Amino acid sequence: MADPTRDRAAGPKGTRGTSRGDPSIDEPPRPIASDLELRSPAFNDGTLIPRRYSRQGGNEAPPLEWTHVPDGTEELALVCEDPDAPGGVFTHWVVSSIPPGTSGIDDTPPSEAVLGRNDFGELGWSGPQPPVGDGEHRYFFRLYAVDRPLGLGEGTTAEDVHAAAEDHALATGTLVGLFGR
Repeated sequence: MADPTRDRAAGPKGTRGTSRGDPSIDEPPRPIASDLELRSPAFNDGTLIPRRYSRQGGNEAPPLEWTHVPDGTEELALVCEDPDAPGGVFTHWVVSSIPPGTSGIDDTPPSEAVLGRNDFGELGWSGPQPPVGDGEHRYFFRLYAVDRPLGLGEGTTAEDVHAAAEDHALATGTLVGLFGR
């Protein structure tokens, strides 16, 4: 008969498994879908945002489109942030309560959508305005598909959206635009 201490794998002895019935183990973690596609007809991922969408060039919100919103989505939320701003991450756009059947947004968001406050202190979109000579900044447009209404009101911040979506995101889509002066 074999010696049981010789046939076991190296390492410390464990205890007999007690995970049966433990919901944190028996239920697989909810996967985050990676196929939510966010794009713009105005610019491609990693390319320059046209001047007309900048703060000094017309300040129009760039049109965004998306596909592959997962089943079970109750709300979409959008945030645009510049992580290259001199004082840290700078928010340019916050929109929550976007209906899940919506396939895009532009200067006129859906009537059900709720505009958040950007770091210029305004509701809705305020375009890029990096310091002159600072080089190109990156503008991250992030769309969240969440499994419940976030319940965020007018004037909410990007931090509020990130926190509310943290444990409820079914999928996210990201588009990065560049702008410099």
